[in-house]
Amino acid sequence: MKITGIRSHVLQYDLDEELGYSQQYYLKRTAHLVEVSTDEGMTGWGECFGGGDIAFANKAIVERVIQPMVLGMDPLEREVIWHKVYNLLRDHGQKGMPIQSLSGVDIALWDLAGKIHGVPVYRLLGGAFRERIPVYGYGMMLQRVPDLKERFAAESAAISAAGYKAMKMKIGRGVKEDIALVETVRDAIGPDIGLMVDANHAYTAREAIPLGRELERLGVAWFEEPVAPEDRQGYRDLCLALDMPIAGGEGEFTRWGFRDLIHNRCVDVLQPEVCGLGGITEYLKVRALAEAHFMPIVNHVWGSAVAVATNMHLLAALPDLPGGAHPVQPMLEYDTTPNRFREELLTEPLRVGEQVKESGGSVGLPGGPGLGIEPDPDFIRHFTVR
Repeated sequence: MKITGIRSHVLQYDLDEELGYSQQYYLKRTAHLVEVSTDEGMTGWGECFGGGDIAFANKAIVERVIQPMVLGMDPLEREVIWHKVYNLLRDHGQKGMPIQSLSGVDIALWDLAGKIHGVPVYRLLGGAFRERIPVYGYGMMLQRVPDLKERFAAESAAISAAGYKAMKMKIGRGVKEDIALVETVRDAIGPDIGLMVDANHAYTAREAIPLGRELERLGVAWFEEPVAPEDRQGYRDLCLALDMPIAGGEGEFTRWGFRDLIHNRCVDVLQPEVCGLGGITEYLKVRALAEAHFMPIVNHVWGSAVAVATNMHLLAALPDLPGGAHPVQPMLEYDTTPNRFREELLTEPLRVGEQVKESGGSVGLPGGPGLGIEPDPDFIRHFTVR
């Protein structure tokens, strides 16, 4: 079997309301899917992290840079393909968009391998450590509206009522305003629901430390991306200053990028983004580094149903750390904001929200070979932008 083509599909549509985080606001939902074709008619699907106009740059890298490198190669030689592409890209981008683009191609190759062997990806990864995965709801995006606190209160209460036992909210509007927002959400959901906050690197360590102390008072489970990903010392300072876990890693790439982050214990909870860091092939190396340092992993998940399904397989195959009769289970991050690329993309939806409601907070493993999903070609044609 040989690779005969790699095609990018950038999907986009207009949102009804503007959403945002500490760095920007946006009015379009974007997803970047990658389709790898073979001479025997089998196809694999992956996804590249990077929304908005970033997706168009990544599309060019996938189709005009990576595709010529791998045409005619055996799709099962994932390590060979990964290292060939990385070595040829190394002088032009060891992080960022080239690695995001490689990630989507690599995930598609794993999907293809599962289909070739007739087994789910989690079987290729060594098997499932769990039959169900706890899910936390991610919502409460920032908006430029006067009633943001009231909206956060209503949205957090709705996420709790939908069956989620934990949730995450955005912050990053300023220390005083952030504290008021978190207080509002904590009052709305009560003391027993897990609450995490994500600042998307809005602060310096000097600002984040006193903010973190207030978040500890409010029972926040982790403080995500408090400082810029380049500020390793700032991350370490926060880990030492606060009892609350510090989370991060979604903006890091490859085993080499994660090496010092993990070795120096710059975070307490590692959040690798498989659609950005280099794909499943590289995720496994990052996972091994984290396990060697007894660092818990909670994957960062953002994108379409393809990204969600990919992470379900990774979390199913994630070993218990450190192990025991009653281990703490890894959680699936699930975006609860409106997203047609999550709900309507597949011929058979994942039904994550419905499963959470029915089960009281968890989701079952995907069935079928590969990622166990099939994107709807008519849906893709309708939402593709060129």
